[in-house]
Amino acid sequence: MSVVDRTSNNIGVLCGIGAYLAWGMFPAFFGLLAPAGAIEILAHRVLWTLLLMLLLLAVLGKLGTLRGLGLRTWALVATASAAIAVNWGTYIYGVMSGRVVETALGYFINPLVSVLFGVLFFRERLYRAQIAALLLATIAVVVITVDYGRPPIIALTLALSFALYGVIKKIVPLDPRTSLTGEGVVAVPFALGYLLFLAGTGTGTFLGEGPGHAFLLVSAGLVTAVPLLLFGAAAQRVPLATLGMLQYLTPSLQMAWGVLVLHEAMPASRWIGFSLIWLALVIYSADALRRARRAPRRVIVDDVDVDR
Repeated sequence: MSVVDRTSNNIGVLCGIGAYLAWGMFPAFFGLLAPAGAIEILAHRVLWTLLLMLLLLAVLGKLGTLRGLGLRTWALVATASAAIAVNWGTYIYGVMSGRVVETALGYFINPLVSVLFGVLFFRERLYRAQIAALLLATIAVVVITVDYGRPPIIALTLALSFALYGVIKKIVPLDPRTSLTGEGVVAVPFALGYLLFLAGTGTGTFLGEGPGHAFLLVSAGLVTAVPLLLFGAAAQRVPLATLGMLQYLTPSLQMAWGVLVLHEAMPASRWIGFSLIWLALVIYSADALRRARRAPRRVIVDDVDVDR
């Protein structure tokens, strides 16, 4: 006897939570990488993540999975690589320039875009409670954006790029490890070329800031790969609407870091928006729990698919 859909969904939810919790701690990590610039950090992330993934595939005996991929698959992988590179670079720039709260705003907006993409591209169904939660979240984002006082370019770029990445990860016909490795293969020529340029001009920081700094830059590969693998596994198992709501974990932690540690401004109107988002989460989670308890459990008994 083995559980089918429900087990897969539960695994996907757990993977999603793990990914978003890890991303929520990114401001603490990337703040340690100064004086490296945003593009240099991005290049190191790409390089060391790819090397880590190649090592992982070699250990698992799956290096051959990259061979024989069709043109359409490589096109999807290249698009995913471009989307995540834009997301990474924008996020690093936001953190290094002291705009952690604005990066958090981007990840508050992103679930709304993910849900919209889920409805438009995959015809995912939204229930009334989910619609109410999304309306509350939309109001919250508007409140926070108006309070910010200027177009949140960093936030919007983060939201759109990562929503696009989620869509591609859902349809690319590869397991998360192979897909992430392929994304690195596409991006590494640009990353390596930039790092060689920095080394040739003496403007890089990898060898000039001591072994601790070099170790942190190398460890960016592990810090990058783990949550992306978890996210890839989640994207293939749960609806984008569910991923969209889970993603509020990341900006919540990021905003807390920006306010409590970096002491960025947090006026009352921003707190109102924050509270509305958590109310939306409560409504959505309560409805999801109620539906999970009422839904029949599908199992396989003697090769026969039945409901309970």
